[in-house]
Amino acid sequence: MAEEFRIERDSLGEMKVPARALWGAQTQRAVENFPISDLRLPRRFLVALAQIKKAAARTNAELGLLEERTAAAIERAADEVIAGRHDAQFPIDVFQTGSGTSTNMNMNEVIAHRAAELLREEGQEGVRVHPNDHVNLGQSSNDTIPTAMQVAACVAIREALDPALERLETSLERKAREFDHLVKSGRTHLMDATPVRLGQEFGGYAAAIRHARRRLRTAVEDLAELPLGGTAVGTGINTHESFARLAIARLSSMTGIEFREAENHFERQGTRDTVVFAHGALNALAVGLTKIANDIRWLASGPRAGLAEITLPATQPGSSIMPGKVNPVIPEAVTMVAAQIMGNHTTITVGGLGSYFELNVMMPVMAYALLQSIEIAANAARVFAEKCVDGIVANEERLRELLEGNLMLATAMAPKIGYDAAASLAKEAHARRSTVREVAREKALLAEQELDEVLNVREMTEPGIPGGGPMPGGG
Repeated sequence: MAEEFRIERDSLGEMKVPARALWGAQTQRAVENFPISDLRLPRRFLVALAQIKKAAARTNAELGLLEERTAAAIERAADEVIAGRHDAQFPIDVFQTGSGTSTNMNMNEVIAHRAAELLREEGQEGVRVHPNDHVNLGQSSNDTIPTAMQVAACVAIREALDPALERLETSLERKAREFDHLVKSGRTHLMDATPVRLGQEFGGYAAAIRHARRRLRTAVEDLAELPLGGTAVGTGINTHESFARLAIARLSSMTGIEFREAENHFERQGTRDTVVFAHGALNALAVGLTKIANDIRWLASGPRAGLAEITLPATQPGSSIMPGKVNPVIPEAVTMVAAQIMGNHTTITVGGLGSYFELNVMMPVMAYALLQSIEIAANAARVFAEKCVDGIVANEERLRELLEGNLMLATAMAPKIGYDAAASLAKEAHARRSTVREVAREKALLAEQELDEVLNVREMTEPGIPGGGPMPGGG
């Protein structure tokens, strides 16, 4: 059966639009102009943009610029978009006009069309709701699109990413306490180093996530300064002087986030530095997650031919050809998420360079990359905690075995016998496939009690010099 169409008009003329579509001519032009990918701006962005339209309608009514019944219908239509009732009505590709005008007009047309339907359902025939004159009143794509980007990012970080990171931090802290009594070989340059406690390693991982959360809070504080009210170029042409303040206050009430009007609208619209900065925090998080995931899968390597200091939960068979193989699939997934975020950071950085004079013209792809990074980071952090970190078990016998053979235990003897003698001791123990303790005892370098005190591996993991005394030659 052939699809039915209706005729819609814009300033360029007539367009055939699917009969059931809520969008109008400008959206249809964009659909036909940008058949580039299957990527669409995510729901969080659409929700934020609909919230802006809702806040704008109520503000304009309060300022006497919009008839009450029209404003109320726009609000109701926006609420339907926010609730997800019209997700299929936003078909425009991410790769579109760099200002996001196509998406802004898509939202304006959908809300206008639906608001008019609502008025007709109430018996108010003949009341027209115009996408530009009414839904977009006091706004421009040039301030609504960057505002939606920032609002969506702030909400996503607060509602999804920070709770997921808090969950991961808590899981790592729990393991840090559980493993605090377990002394093991430290490693630097992938080589044996002086002892650490397994709990100290996991405590470091927890601290890394804690600092990532702090950086993201700083980013949210910066993102919360919104460009709304600058309209076309930052001057605020065609908007009421109180519009931005009142509309932004409503956005704060809707989201629970303390948004504020831009101190300088030309900066907030002429650059996307705030997004580059925010994604920098996400990029740092990705690097940190990679370090933690890689450490954990190295520590779990084996189970016979690797380090095997810890065991990860078995989540699925690891090989289609090797029976019984179990792989660290969760850490692997985390590192792939991190790689995507790092790739998005390149997109964001180049997108930030797309700022010319009073406008950035790479905003849709920046919004997509930013929100994708937040979403996948949140999901990865939660999965990492629940399906990997929570179930890690320490292999205590293996930890003791590797620690006893660690040649760098000779470091603790340097304050007593000197650096050169300690180095010679380590080399001889290695050549003889013996331990530092055994060779030191044979050579009677220290009395037995003193040797036990110096080679107390627990003390080596605490501040200070095991056995007391000055360190020859400094650190």
